[in-house]
Amino acid sequence: MQQHQSALINLHLAVFLFGGTALFSKLIALPALDITVYRTAIAFIALTIILKMQNKHLKLDQNKDYFIVIGLGVIIGIHWVTYFAAMQMAGIATGIIAFFTYPVITVLLEPLFSKTRLKLADLLIATMVIFGIYLMMPNTDLGDQVTFGILTGVLSGAFFAMRNLLQKKYFSQYGGPHTMLYQTLTAAVVLSMFVDTTPTGLPLQDIYYLLLAGVVFTAIPHSLFASSLRYLSATTAGLISCLQPLYGIVLAYMLLSETTSMTTLIGGILVVSAAFYETWSITRNK
Repeated sequence: MQQHQSALINLHLAVFLFGGTALFSKLIALPALDITVYRTAIAFIALTIILKMQNKHLKLDQNKDYFIVIGLGVIIGIHWVTYFAAMQMAGIATGIIAFFTYPVITVLLEPLFSKTRLKLADLLIATMVIFGIYLMMPNTDLGDQVTFGILTGVLSGAFFAMRNLLQKKYFSQYGGPHTMLYQTLTAAVVLSMFVDTTPTGLPLQDIYYLLLAGVVFTAIPHSLFASSLRYLSATTAGLISCLQPLYGIVLAYMLLSETTSMTTLIGGILVVSAAFYETWSITRNK
């Protein structure tokens, strides 16, 4: 098998596993914060083993990089907490679509980090996303669990977009697994102060699911994604990543029998189409 074909398979597998991460918001009977802490702690251990097996150095190049990665770790930790919380409140399909507003949010935030300017097309796409999110909401009452879950998903997307932009500007010299190693460690340590359930109080089934989430659905896909970028263009990786909501929705339907309304699907199509367009536009220009 050619390296390009192998990389393409690795990329699809990574995105499929990223989409499957959403399932654990329902499978694990813990608050979103607790899931995040245990998942990131397990992922940190798994990533350490993977990097050691690859004979890669774990240390960062400069002392200031440790302070940068701590900030990134706090942001990614908040992103994961809000990500799981959104799906627990609004459902997996709705929550993952709300989160996938992040490519459009990235475009809106990027002028704050670089000298780029917003284009009229970007504003029109943002308007389409807002309309798509509006269609997904059962009502505008923040007291409604689904509505609040959708807004939490959008907030998760905003934190993810912010992390990506900051990482690109200040931490782009490191590879994906190396970067995630320190971010998962920071997220686990910082958020552990707020955990409700101690390790000894975890049900055995939740321990199995947490191990699965941390190793198979976090550490491994990040390594696969990073390795695929050696042979694939950023455009290919970005566009295939837009399949993540589809994988998540299909898995939720097959394994959890979760269905969605027609208006949610229409809103989701608008949001994911906007994400697809912005991802294609950004990577094509670069």
